[in-house]
Amino acid sequence: MGRRSVDTRDVEIAKRIRALRLERGLTQVELGNFLGVTFQQFQKYERGVNRVSAGRLQRIASVLDVPVTFFFTGAHEQETQNGSSPDSEFDFFQRGDTLQMARAYSRIKERSIRRTLLKLAEGIARN
Repeated sequence: MGRRSVDTRDVEIAKRIRALRLERGLTQVELGNFLGVTFQQFQKYERGVNRVSAGRLQRIASVLDVPVTFFFTGAHEQETQNGSSPDSEFDFFQRGDTLQMARAYSRIKERSIRRTLLKLAEGIARN
């Protein structure tokens, strides 16, 4: 039996796990400890090298406080006719500055300031 090819859905799930872990401020070691796996194993999950079993994905969802369906939402809609997936909506979370911006934004208590900042960022992005 040959080596399996990487499934785009596994990679998408891996990206969503990484994005949520970073959003929650957890390290690979910490989440691995919650799951009872080494950080190396968890690293393989996040890179999509190793598939995450259904039971383990349920535990990850529980620790990250999301329904397990979060990891699949929109996945079937993203697939193209040839089975490949377009760029993930979570690709931008792979950049450290994106997460840094999101964390700073989430610490702003005043709703009106958050809305103003959002409008500013959207305006800059359009130009």
